[in-house]
Amino acid sequence: MGENRYLTFALAKGRLADKTLELFEKANISCGEMRDKKSRKLIFVNEDWKLKFFLAKGPDVPTYVEYGAADIGVAGRDIILEENRNVYEVLDLGFGKCRMCVCGPERTADMLLHHERIRVASKYPNIAKDFFYNKKHQTVDIIKLNGSVELGPLVGLSEVIVDIVETGSTLHENGLRVLEEICPLSARMIINPVSMQMEKGRIQELVRLIRGAQAGK
Repeated sequence: MGENRYLTFALAKGRLADKTLELFEKANISCGEMRDKKSRKLIFVNEDWKLKFFLAKGPDVPTYVEYGAADIGVAGRDIILEENRNVYEVLDLGFGKCRMCVCGPERTADMLLHHERIRVASKYPNIAKDFFYNKKHQTVDIIKLNGSVELGPLVGLSEVIVDIVETGSTLHENGLRVLEEICPLSARMIINPVSMQMEKGRIQELVRLIRGAQAGK
């Protein structure tokens, strides 16, 4: 690719970054520097493709992309929905699959059914608000928590929670269950709108290669 400008990727730290790099390597887009756990570098470069990569906390990835500090980002769809930034979501990367759900004790199912005014504890207040107010048209009180939201119904802080569910084992162990599913989640690729216009060809080529790697081509 003969362009002089580098395209910059912001990757959510942790498992998502590791899985993203594995997928990129399958597409022959490698960044060996990032595999070096001892490296103190903050920005990593692939000279062949004129790409730069940096790691960021998940909730910061959409911010970097919206403001153009990164052209492309990879983050969980939960973060993308919660942050609600001005970005294009272009690709489901197919890993990090789970669900965003309303969960609570069995007795609270009727409260949801009858649209009672209840308290909802969540790390994702924007997702919770959008679901209850815009989709269910139910007035609720939303309480933002940063830690184990399962505690909410157990200690009387809330009737239900909105949280990510993978296996459901933590819910089951605490006498809670999934009451309603809000949406499926997985890792997604997002693009800055200006970058999409200015670098459309290069971005489309990268997306095509990554889709090919997903399909095992």
